[in-house]
Amino acid sequence: MNERWFPRFARRQDLGLGLREFDRLARLDSPQRIQAFLNAIPINHELEGETVHSVHNVLRNRRAHCIEGAFVAACALWIHGEPPFVMHLDCELSDYPHVIALFRRNGAWGAISKTNGVALRYRDPVYRSLRELALSYFHEYSDRRGRRTLRSYSGAFDLRRLDVTQWVCNEEDCWDAHDRLAELRHYPLVHARQVPHLSRRDPFEQRMADAVQYPKPKLNGRRAA
Repeated sequence: MNERWFPRFARRQDLGLGLREFDRLARLDSPQRIQAFLNAIPINHELEGETVHSVHNVLRNRRAHCIEGAFVAACALWIHGEPPFVMHLDCELSDYPHVIALFRRNGAWGAISKTNGVALRYRDPVYRSLRELALSYFHEYSDRRGRRTLRSYSGAFDLRRLDVTQWVCNEEDCWDAHDRLAELRHYPLVHARQVPHLSRRDPFEQRMADAVQYPKPKLNGRRAA
C-alpha cells in the first residue's frame, strides 16, 4: 500500500486479511464491541518468549497483550471508517509500557485497551485532550512494589502511516511497528521534582491489582514463570 494514501475505510484487500478474519472485525461496529471482543481473547503470557503479534496472528492464535490488542482495535476502527490511532504510554524501567487504541466522539477522546487486570482498560470518550486521557491511567499504573510509574505519553499515531505488512497481515513479529511507536515523541506527565511526592499503593490496592482475568497456566504441576 502506498504510505501516502490514507483510505478512510479499510477494505479486505487493503489489509491482506482472510475473509473470515475481515468479517470477524467488521462485526465490531462500536468501540464497546471492540473492547468486549478483546476482553474475550485470552491474554498472551508470552510463555515462549516476547512477541508482537500482528492482527492476523492475534485472530489466528486467539491471544494478545497490549500492543497486539491495540493493533486489532485500530484495525477494526479503520474498517468502520475511523482513523486507526494509537497512543504509546511510557513508564519507569521497573514497569512495562502500554499501547492503547484511540477514538473520538463529539470531540472527546476515548480508548480501547487490552490488559489482563482491571485498571488499564477501556476509557469512555469524555476526555478533552490526549493528556487528560493519559492522566486517567496515572493512578492505576504501578509496578510490583506499588510505585506510580507512568511518566509520558505520545501523540495520536495513525497506523496508516505504516504498511499493513508491518502490523496487520505480518506472519512474523511486528518489531518494526513496536519500535516506531516507542520512538515517537513523548510528552511528560510527571516532572522530576514531583516524583518524590508520589504515593504508593496501600496493601488493599496491591491485593486488588494482583487480580487478573487470565491467570498463567500451570506447566507440569507448577505455575509458569
